[in-house]
Amino acid sequence: MKKVQEILEHPVFIKILNALSDGVLVADGKGIVLWLNQACANFTGNPISFFIGKDVYLLEEMGVFNPSVTKMVIEKQAAVSTVQTTTGKDSRFIVSGYPIKNEAGEIDCIIAQTKDITEIVKTTNELEETQSLLKRYSEQIMRMNYEKQIGSYYFSGQSPAYLSLLQTIDKIALAESTVLLTGETGVGKNVIAQRIHDLSERNHGSFVEINCGAIPESLIESELFGYAKGAFTGANKTGKAGLIKTADGGTLFLDEIGELPVHLQAKLLQFLQQKMFLPVGSTEYQTANVRVIAATNLDLQEEVKKGNFRSDLFYRLNVLPVHVPSLRERKEDIVGLVYFNLEKYNNKHQRQCRISADAVERLQEYDWPGNIRELENLIERLVIIAPENEIQVKDLPLNMRDPEDPVLNIADINEGESLTEILESVEKNIIAKAYARYKTTRKAAEELGITQSLLMRRLKKYNLTR
Repeated sequence: MKKVQEILEHPVFIKILNALSDGVLVADGKGIVLWLNQACANFTGNPISFFIGKDVYLLEEMGVFNPSVTKMVIEKQAAVSTVQTTTGKDSRFIVSGYPIKNEAGEIDCIIAQTKDITEIVKTTNELEETQSLLKRYSEQIMRMNYEKQIGSYYFSGQSPAYLSLLQTIDKIALAESTVLLTGETGVGKNVIAQRIHDLSERNHGSFVEINCGAIPESLIESELFGYAKGAFTGANKTGKAGLIKTADGGTLFLDEIGELPVHLQAKLLQFLQQKMFLPVGSTEYQTANVRVIAATNLDLQEEVKKGNFRSDLFYRLNVLPVHVPSLRERKEDIVGLVYFNLEKYNNKHQRQCRISADAVERLQEYDWPGNIRELENLIERLVIIAPENEIQVKDLPLNMRDPEDPVLNIADINEGESLTEILESVEKNIIAKAYARYKTTRKAAEELGITQSLLMRRLKKYNLTR
């Protein structure tokens, strides 16, 4: 200890340590401050004389060193590093304490080295804020570019249901969790899935869609999971990557998930849990980094009760559930969608059709069981077949012209009538109205969307010919 004191009093030693920008403090084995350089004193705003002879426990209580690295070295009997602050200043310091031990293993003295990291911390915080700001700007630009590309088709309106849906979509797009889209047929679940992908950080990866109800049960497993070479008769000799592998790094959209065969649901569940899957005919598992978005127009909870859908798969898919509202739930948006599609199909078919206010009003009153898909198809058909440039009520399908006069009223059904007799009565009523309205079989058949020969047979069957 005597030698330490001699070194600390040596003028050359003091001159060298005072030239350092880092703070240096020396204490004895009990924590009594023996010496410190000018930089260390400047960091705290106190003179050197303030420290000499004081123990570090008191200095920590006073907030001069918070915490005291010298005290920590004494307690742990080993070198320690920590971040330190001092009362009255916003500065941050990284401090390292080193014990100097004698031959008996006891601490003779402790040397603490202090480095001011205030500017580094400030720069880091500013960098993080800048990165966060750039990320927000990037997301906004990506959303604006996306809206510009797709126009306002499915994402247009001011109804509460629409605004709530849009807000939900934009939030979950930034997450990585599985999404389950539910809603009636034709509401645009596939377009919403695409939007989620395009607004996500996976937008540079593939968006792969598979309709679980459109592929034969015998083929869907190999389409989804792929197969090894020689897996079955007629298989590709080199094997084939499935859609899951194709979507690696991107998004896999499983449309009509409720139609997935039960025996494949367990295999899909395994993939969702472990990100691993086994191609048909293979003994080696493969992996894929895929975000899954599933969609259905079925009530999956009811399907679970019926035994048609695994409950564990349902809960695995139902992490971020999103209900897509029908047009009946967002009637305020129908007008905008009508005019959007009118412009779209005028451009496509090189027409200049308008639509009367009365016709628009009828379209708003209609229930749209086929939702946006039905509306789109109707507007295209009207643009193509409308005899004049203005689409009027008379150009609309029969069931839209007079919503107060339904084709079939429950009171009109006679007791004892079979389903076949009821359906024939409805068909006869529709055909009679169309024939009376259009006068000719050609126009009536065109209106009903059937061939002229079929209409002729029905007119004869129901004795409606003139």
